[in-house]
Amino acid sequence: MSDQTPAAPPATPPADEHRRIEAAAAAEGETRSGFVRFMSSPFGRNLGLVIALVVLCIVGVATAGDRFASTDNMLTVLRLASVIGVVSIGMTFVIIGGGIDLSVGAIVALSSVWATTLATQTMAEDTHWLMMVFVACAVGIGCGLVNGLLIAYGGMAPFIATLAMFAAARGLAEIISEKRTQIVDVRGLVDFINGDFIGIPVLVWIFAVVSAIGWVLLNRTTFGRRTIAVGGNATAARLAGIAVKRHTVLLYVVLGLACGIAAIMLTARTGTGSATHGQLYELDAIAAVVIGGTLLTGGRGTIVGTIIGVLIFTTLTNVFTLNNLDSSTQAVAKGAIIVVAVLLQQRVAVRSSDST
Repeated sequence: MSDQTPAAPPATPPADEHRRIEAAAAAEGETRSGFVRFMSSPFGRNLGLVIALVVLCIVGVATAGDRFASTDNMLTVLRLASVIGVVSIGMTFVIIGGGIDLSVGAIVALSSVWATTLATQTMAEDTHWLMMVFVACAVGIGCGLVNGLLIAYGGMAPFIATLAMFAAARGLAEIISEKRTQIVDVRGLVDFINGDFIGIPVLVWIFAVVSAIGWVLLNRTTFGRRTIAVGGNATAARLAGIAVKRHTVLLYVVLGLACGIAAIMLTARTGTGSATHGQLYELDAIAAVVIGGTLLTGGRGTIVGTIIGVLIFTTLTNVFTLNNLDSSTQAVAKGAIIVVAVLLQQRVAVRSSDST
């Protein structure tokens, strides 16, 4: 028999080494949790969006040169962003409140058609072009009220209720207009909204004012706090004394008003009212809101993030147009961006819950 030396047991690190490893692990965990908390904060999310917008602008300059960087093109981007931006501000409130609206494009179309009927334009000529603004906003509010009542008091799922409104509003717009484009004869409306104020288009000023009002409403009023509470946990909000059903109706009314304002902006910009206005506005508005950091499940969101999200998508469309890429490619890119944004939201949410 040969002598075999038994294998030595594996050496264990000394106590000092144990403490060093544990300290390093703890420091790494704190660093990761700190980074997650920063990225989960409104400032962190908005900083990431600003960086994405800057990168997109760099790509635009690199691929389109002076055509992209010109002042006229920048104003064009802002004009295009203003109409869908107003709708997106209203959509932000609905999604934060735990809802969704697939009918915004159809409501914009119906509002534009109703505001440009012969009867409405005749009244506007006899009184003031603000009559057309009033009619468009009233139609939008009415559609939003119907959506809110069906969802809050009718017990319908937001997806189903707004899908029904999508079909009904678009169909009613076609009936009223007889599938024809209605020309705006009230020049006061067109001249005012297509004008400039201190070198900035009035369309952009309207978007800025709506955004400012939306920010104050969400961050500095009881209405905003209740919206976040309802979207975060409707049952807890009801137990806290919030009239959840009434508040849900108000959220859809706010979105309907935003659609009415957007409709009059689009009508003045194009000089027409048409049942084809607002096509795919649902996709663009929801995409901008999601990109802006608003959770699709509700309870969290920012107006500033939505504004940057709108600018990202509008700039992306502008870059694609300047480089002669078709609309199908743009749609694919938008879809990919939405998927990435939702995945990032879920990842940050999971890490945030793990770090608490």
